[in-house]
Amino acid sequence: MHWNTLLNTERLNDPDYRQEEHRPAYMQDMDRILFSPPFRRLANKTQVHPLYDNDHVHHRLIHSLEAATVGHSLGTEVGSWLADDLKELTADQVKVVAGLVQTACMAHDIGNPPFGHSGEEAIGSWFKEKFATDHDIMDEITPAQRVEFNAFEGNAQGFRILTRTEMYRNQGGMRLALGSLGAFTKYPVSAPVRLLAGAEGVVEGAPYIGLKKYGFFENDVPTFAHVAAELGLRRTDVRDGSGQVVGSWWRRHPLAFLMEAADDICYNIMDLEDAYLAEDISFEVATDLLGALTAHSRRDYPERSRADVVSIYRAKAISGAIGACVEAFRDNYAAIMAGDFPRSLVEASRLGDEFQAIRQVARTEIFNAARKTELEVYGRNVVYRILDGLLPLLNELRAVEWDSTRLSAYHAQVVRALRLPVAHVTNAYDALHALTDFVSGMTDRYAVKVADIVGRR
Repeated sequence: MHWNTLLNTERLNDPDYRQEEHRPAYMQDMDRILFSPPFRRLANKTQVHPLYDNDHVHHRLIHSLEAATVGHSLGTEVGSWLADDLKELTADQVKVVAGLVQTACMAHDIGNPPFGHSGEEAIGSWFKEKFATDHDIMDEITPAQRVEFNAFEGNAQGFRILTRTEMYRNQGGMRLALGSLGAFTKYPVSAPVRLLAGAEGVVEGAPYIGLKKYGFFENDVPTFAHVAAELGLRRTDVRDGSGQVVGSWWRRHPLAFLMEAADDICYNIMDLEDAYLAEDISFEVATDLLGALTAHSRRDYPERSRADVVSIYRAKAISGAIGACVEAFRDNYAAIMAGDFPRSLVEASRLGDEFQAIRQVARTEIFNAARKTELEVYGRNVVYRILDGLLPLLNELRAVEWDSTRLSAYHAQVVRALRLPVAHVTNAYDALHALTDFVSGMTDRYAVKVADIVGRR
């Protein structure tokens, strides 16, 4: 892969776009994301800890902004190395690298549903149950299509928002720069092709990280294929027993590794600080884990409060992690550009063991905390009540041949009250995506309200 195509800033589905001299495409991309309703709603979506127990813990909007800041630093450091040492970029292209990574980081959680990752799991488990027991609209969904609903993925929903549902609906979405979309897509594969990839998804004996999950839905494959072709991403075809191509997946854009690193740095480190503030881990555990990420000498700071000391350690840890990930990118540059690098930069860095220790504490102390477990159970039940309450509406919409004007009085009221996006639905697959668009776009608070509205008849 080559930087002259990887940094393409032409806009998706906007051939007449002309970049302004002092306002590059990635700056406009950040504006479009920042001012969009899906981004704004991240302020009321759980990151890890329940939002209402402590006003100081992170929600997804703050996390996204912090990741964007770290991503800009990573992009600047890597871009400067590419320009100064390797002579592969110009000074202007260094700014493009930093800008594209920052844009991708801002958008990286835009498709996540309410109640954190438990919201994703709740949507997927609900669909598994309904495909196994219900008929009507569910019978029309093909086995390949069911895969993406059974394992609902916020990353794929994010790609759908950016390229389809927000702003220019079904005409390019936000019409972001192609380089921004490439840097955003951690998993350049659809759900059914990911299952078919098999041994082709293994690089030098190790699973390729770009196939860990899926990154776009079946009806968005043509969009990503266009993006990938324009960026020059390496494509791998999947063939059936007769040698016919049945699908394709792509190697990651190199900047997606930096976006992922920014996310990994922020959520690992900030979750520790939040866990200390929420009293899920001790001061000693927090400072020991954070201190291990920095080469700076440790200090006690006797004049500061313990919360202030944890914040100081957090700031130093972020700086140390950025340096380690930049080193990992440099050390593995050839494999990254060839599309063969199989791991995250955090895992491959000199601080890989230290981050693994943080993840272990997160699994045993943070994710099992009583407040978080309570939220997961509550959130699952809220999501189920919403989906159960809206499924009869979709079955009726199917029965009236997708003519929303023929819905019964009650369901017509529900459509008006909730502003359900069903006016342009013409088939079962699109109807279920309209349902997941609606549910995944909710804030935690709004989900509770809707569950009360449609869950009681």
